[in-house]
Amino acid sequence: MMQTVLYQFLIEVPRAALIWSGLLVLAVAVLAGLVARPEREAPPDAEPAPAAAEEAQLADLRRYADEVAVAAAGAAQTARRRREQWLAVQADVDRAWQAYDEAEDAVRRLAGAAVLPAPRTPRTPAEYAARERWLHHAAMAAHWRGELTARQLADVFAHRNGWDPRRHPAEQEIVLARAVRDGRLAGYRAAAERERRAWRDADLAAEAARALAVEAYAAAQRLRPGHAPVRRSAAPALAPIAPAGARTARWRPARVG
Repeated sequence: MMQTVLYQFLIEVPRAALIWSGLLVLAVAVLAGLVARPEREAPPDAEPAPAAAEEAQLADLRRYADEVAVAAAGAAQTARRRREQWLAVQADVDRAWQAYDEAEDAVRRLAGAAVLPAPRTPRTPAEYAARERWLHHAAMAAHWRGELTARQLADVFAHRNGWDPRRHPAEQEIVLARAVRDGRLAGYRAAAERERRAWRDADLAAEAARALAVEAYAAAQRLRPGHAPVRRSAAPALAPIAPAGARTARWRPARVG
């Protein structure tokens, strides 16, 4: 029995050792093959086709040209509106100047008549009351015509700021004419200041419209095949507005009387 067991042990152990040796050799060969195998390089990114790149660039140019064209159209509309506003304010300045000139002529006529002696009237309470009524009636009429402000009318009734009801109506008429003249002069100066601001706004709007029109024209030219470099003089432009120094000067007459 002992011989049989010893015999089996001597036969099976070499056979198992041989199998394990074969498996070990196979594992080492597989591992060596994996280590020695070169890494697969990542495929390079595919470059876009020239036609696709050109189409994308053309789409960008077209989108930019559309945006600039819309902006140029809006700027041109704004420039026209600002110019119309400037012309309207300029008409207001002309009317204010004409009103002031008429008031100045009235003061001159009354100042010329003032060299004549005033008619003598009895200085009685009834006479002073009549003079006060005349002044109040004349001031109210001037206020309803828009020649005196509400504050000036209040000064007339309060007999302040040079309004004296004891003066002769001829003198009161000169004082009233001068007050109307001064008010119209202030109105003309305010209108002239508004005209200067309107001109500045219109000039800035026209310059912005011209710049956008040039850019819109250049963007449209770049969309044309085989386009040549764009010259700024080829772009459409709006009618320029005369600068402040080139406009007709307005002379303010000196005050008389």
